[in-house]
Amino acid sequence: MKTLNLGILAHVDAGKTSLTERLLHTAGIIGEPGSVDDGSTQTDTLALERARGITIKAAVVSFALGDVTVNLIDTPGHPDFIAEVERALGVLDGAVLVLSAVEGVQAQTRVLMRTLRRLGIPVLLFVNKLDRRGADPGRVFQEITAKLTPSAIAMDPMEPDRVIDLLATLDEDFLTEYLTAPDAFTPSRLRAELTAKVAEGLAHPVYFGSAITGAGIDALRDGIENLLPAEESDVDGPLSGTVFKVERAPGGEKIAYVRLFSGSVAVRDKVPLGDGEGKVTAISVFDNGSAVPSGSVDAGRIAKLSGLDVRIGDMLGARARVREALFSPPTLETVVSPVRPSDRGPLHQALTRLTEQDPLIGLRHDEVRQETSVSLYGEVQKEVIQATLADEYGLDVTFSETTTICVEHVSGTGSAAELIGKAPNPFLATVGLRVGPGSPGSGISFQLEVELGSMPYSFVKAVEETVKETLREGLHGWEVLDCVVTMTHSGYYARQSHAHGTFDKSMSSTAGDFRDLTPLVLMAALREAGTTVHEPMHRFFLQAPADTLGPVTALLAQARAVPRTTVTKAGTAELEGEIPAAKTHEVHQFLPSAARGEGTMETAFHGYRPVRGAAPSRSRTDQNPLNRKEYLLRVLRRV
Repeated sequence: MKTLNLGILAHVDAGKTSLTERLLHTAGIIGEPGSVDDGSTQTDTLALERARGITIKAAVVSFALGDVTVNLIDTPGHPDFIAEVERALGVLDGAVLVLSAVEGVQAQTRVLMRTLRRLGIPVLLFVNKLDRRGADPGRVFQEITAKLTPSAIAMDPMEPDRVIDLLATLDEDFLTEYLTAPDAFTPSRLRAELTAKVAEGLAHPVYFGSAITGAGIDALRDGIENLLPAEESDVDGPLSGTVFKVERAPGGEKIAYVRLFSGSVAVRDKVPLGDGEGKVTAISVFDNGSAVPSGSVDAGRIAKLSGLDVRIGDMLGARARVREALFSPPTLETVVSPVRPSDRGPLHQALTRLTEQDPLIGLRHDEVRQETSVSLYGEVQKEVIQATLADEYGLDVTFSETTTICVEHVSGTGSAAELIGKAPNPFLATVGLRVGPGSPGSGISFQLEVELGSMPYSFVKAVEETVKETLREGLHGWEVLDCVVTMTHSGYYARQSHAHGTFDKSMSSTAGDFRDLTPLVLMAALREAGTTVHEPMHRFFLQAPADTLGPVTALLAQARAVPRTTVTKAGTAELEGEIPAAKTHEVHQFLPSAARGEGTMETAFHGYRPVRGAAPSRSRTDQNPLNRKEYLLRVLRRV
């Protein structure tokens, strides 16, 4: 039987979860579609999901559609939970992107469609809520072709002339063949040609209907079954799978959601995990709407595996061909504090567990201030974290005011070295480092100008790991991106022992010496090179009445936004440009008054730009290697 791993994606409130319920109902999995408002849906299982009527965690259900087994993944629509969407995209064979026939194309819709097209994921579009007052499917279809994809084609019903026009636009060979022998292109031949273009991510069929009433669902089901690329799985191939979600069982055991691309796994199997392996203690597969225990799972399926110490993104067996989604990083940060001071330790442990389930959410713990900061995509995540900590861990917390996360880039080149046995170096190690800027997006590159065999590899590895850890906080306390660090000097004392064979630490170098010395040398080199602080930027698309362009432009200028294009048509001004992420909330807040309540603005992450004026700084959570005296007091006391 063929398998199709299908994602349901949408902007919040487009009716995505309702569509999932309707598909499950028509497949015979549930007697009646659940209601988001009543909290009775199959996929929104968290208490907060049911209370707020939004999807927070990706959920998986399975059903049969003809000869295809569909593993349906319902993903969050709110931008604050984009990390959940990102992980789901990596394991999809196809997707249904849901839009509202009333609101039309929204900011999140555009972000999702751009990502789907970049990854080449086959997409069907479903214009939902035709039963709602104000529904305008014609207008929404025009928005789709203008803002999402010019290769959209209305499919209810499939009109041969439209298909021919689209295929002729996409493929010159088709046009030539069609002009030569038009009679050869029967409806079944046209459908096959369209299916091929959909599979390549080039054509995007659009369906219209209502998840609440069931209108248009049969046509959409036909498209899912016949246009999206379901395939026979390679059960006999080498084991290859990827972990795209991790949750905890009531007893604390990790449960890994795994998409298996080839091979099979059985209970008690030992499976390769990176450089090690793990033993599978239990398996559940998704079947007829729920996860059921199974002795094994074959390629093509999605399963829950117990017994593995994994993180999201880990590979089982051979490396799978997983699509790597590139959503924006979190750009906000807040300090989480326990209401009861005695809960500081349990709070840190609980937050660490939560980040296992959400790798794009980072933690920073300040030992001196006893504060833990968590990075966010938006304010709604605060409520989710607060509720989760209260419900699952019994912890009451408060949050500080949300601040923007900046980054640092190396400005020039700097170098420093400290030699073993020479003051003021108190460590039994020689480390020399040169720091310089790297190309955009290159990350941290560690290189050697010393011979690899000049000292034990474990010492070199200790320097490399410490370099990357230290660069999480640069001269101003922000993470340093895209730089090249070269090791220029090395030296160590070989292992020394007393006559009776005991190891003498006072005469022998250890990896700890290199870990303790490296931050001092690296920050000295970084201080010489210098860094510039960059703030996160959003690209904005703003629409407002043309006669309000003056006040709107003034509002954007006050927010340090830079319009790149301004177009006026049919009494509406359209502006596109860049705006600091820290100022987007301000513009959203005051745009209604500037545009008489008729202005709208969409934003999406668009990289970083040097901060104008004084560079903001962030308090350090490391041992502060910028202050040698303070650093040595803390490190030597610890040693």
